[in-house]
Amino acid sequence: MTFAATVLTLYPEMFPGPLGVSLAGRAMEAGTWSLDAVQIRDFAADKHRTVDDTPAGGGAGMVLKADVLAAAIDHARGISPDAPVLAMTPRGKPLTQARVRELAAGPGVTILCGRFEGFDERIFEGRDVEEVCVGDVILSGGEVGALLLLDACIRLLPGVMGAASSGVEESFESGLLEYPHYTRPVEWEGRMIPEVLRSGDHGKIAAWRKQRSEDDTRLRRPDLWERHVGARAQSASGARQKKKDLDQ
Repeated sequence: MTFAATVLTLYPEMFPGPLGVSLAGRAMEAGTWSLDAVQIRDFAADKHRTVDDTPAGGGAGMVLKADVLAAAIDHARGISPDAPVLAMTPRGKPLTQARVRELAAGPGVTILCGRFEGFDERIFEGRDVEEVCVGDVILSGGEVGALLLLDACIRLLPGVMGAASSGVEESFESGLLEYPHYTRPVEWEGRMIPEVLRSGDHGKIAAWRKQRSEDDTRLRRPDLWERHVGARAQSASGARQKKKDLDQ
């Protein structure tokens, strides 16, 4: 089954962009996934093809119009009715690797790219649209975020990365940052590859990687570490409760 991506944008020429090369590009050529970049302006009803207007209540910038956005979304849903619609916005829920895996396992995705001051809020009330944020930064538009989201999904599609295990031991997959990597030469500018990685002892190597993953997450991303520890404690609590229920 082909993963079908539809991007609603004012700048369709930005696609496929980097997704047309390397793993994603080869996967597109192979028919593993497809991309349709749709011009939002095509759904404007007036002769000037107006897509935005001034903010109600005053203020700087322009706001994308709800009626135009709705027409574009309805068009996309008519083509891919089962694909979720995601809007790229800093007001959205942070994108996670778990959500990416859910999306990659589905039929595809429709991505709505914002510009200017963003969207008329009524579009989220009138249509089933998931608001997604790719980071605590402000971009010129949602297109870069859409490329990021699609790249994250495409690499998880069957056969794209080659080895089935390629995407397993990576940052965020287990809720932790990935352990550091090394390769030859063994010594570079006086710095050595850690001895344990040269030992050939797979048990010790696995333990070292696990410890480094935990240590680096705790130091570099205390937010991830806190969630990881909380999830681990909850899992252990659930296991104890299950055992207690069985013993009764």
